[in-house]
Amino acid sequence: MENATPSELQSLIDVQENPFVLIDENYKIVAANRAYCVNYAVDSKNIVGHLCHEISHLSSVPCHQNGEDCPHQEVFRTGQMHEVIHTHFDAQNRPEHVRIKGHPIRGRDGKLYLGEAVFPIADSEDLLCKDMQMVGASPAFLSCIDHLTRAAASDAAILLLGESGVGKELAAQYIHKRSSRNNKPLIILNCASIAIDMFEDELFGHERGAFTGCIGRKQGLFELADKGILFLDEIGDMPLFMQAKLLRVLESGEFRRIGGTETLRADVRLIAATNNDLLKKIHEGGFRSDLYYRIAGIDLRLPSLRERSSDIPVLAQAILKKITQVGQPHFKLTPEAVDKLQGYTFPGNIRELKNILLKAVSESNHNIISAANIHFSHQHEKNEASTKHEIPVDVIREATEIKPQSASMAELEAEHIEKLLLSYNGHRRNVADTLGISERTLYRKLKRYNLA
Repeated sequence: MENATPSELQSLIDVQENPFVLIDENYKIVAANRAYCVNYAVDSKNIVGHLCHEISHLSSVPCHQNGEDCPHQEVFRTGQMHEVIHTHFDAQNRPEHVRIKGHPIRGRDGKLYLGEAVFPIADSEDLLCKDMQMVGASPAFLSCIDHLTRAAASDAAILLLGESGVGKELAAQYIHKRSSRNNKPLIILNCASIAIDMFEDELFGHERGAFTGCIGRKQGLFELADKGILFLDEIGDMPLFMQAKLLRVLESGEFRRIGGTETLRADVRLIAATNNDLLKKIHEGGFRSDLYYRIAGIDLRLPSLRERSSDIPVLAQAILKKITQVGQPHFKLTPEAVDKLQGYTFPGNIRELKNILLKAVSESNHNIISAANIHFSHQHEKNEASTKHEIPVDVIREATEIKPQSASMAELEAEHIEKLLLSYNGHRRNVADTLGISERTLYRKLKRYNLA
């Protein structure tokens, strides 16, 4: 490529399946492939000479001037590849979330260009869920959507972590929509709302006459979710006896209805969610370690609202649009009301934001919500000391690679693996399958815990 000119690079650019564009040091587009032109509704004959930020961001200034991580700046500064996540606008001017890989490319004369490959993550339609739309453009939100998209592409079990009210059910709906099981059911159960004696009946169903007053057969949620996805919200509240039953079903795919003798099978992908520290619950005896490693094939943390406070204005507008009656004018927030919302820490996250806005709507006049209409149930005003050292969002990691949080947890995992080795007479493949990890990962753990 060092001996190529922009025109000679055009044939190489055109073979890229994803949108790809070549940009000079002044943000001007030198060449673009057909996929890029189609995606952004620009004629290929007229694309050259346009500024990249005008095409993809509909902005008159480069993205770094709008507070974004700019691949153009980094590539020209360092001469190294740089990857970012941005919000672009497609041919219909709809926002879409994309992953961008910026590559340094040199022409024959040694001149440096930015080669920008664009990989769509999700458009606005993908983010429309049953009850709400996932919206935002903050780095924490975009990173979260990126990792949700990657997780959806696999068929591994997913554990969604995060504070109460961050939108774990919306995330589960998004994963289902982007998964290969999107034409099959998404069945949802909130474990915190089920009576202890009803858990087994809810999950596995019952046969006629299974208990007093039972007059017919009932299919359980596990059966209804066959070939689809079962979302168990607040799984940390599941009683221990039910955890053991769930583990057996996840390992074998087999179960029986209460009062039944027929062994049934179901192919179910599990998504679980919790706002509890499950590792702490394991240490305290309130959660099974073997179930934890089964459900946490992919461990995904959703950011709190205070980690993405720049999204509050668009989130608030989306919520107000949702709660406005059909045919009625939309409610609007004054700048002072927006400032007041962004100065609050939201311990209840998006759920609390919705409740605050519902109350504000009831008090507002002429569909205008002022700062005086915004009331907080908790006095958690933001200040520099509380936000200066916030932990960066770490959205995804394979649970099999989680570093033990304490010596006791390491011992717990080592003990669990050792028991499995004994159960399977040292057959590592079976142990790895039970843990839901690869043999290579298992081998590393055996070495780490001196079990080899």
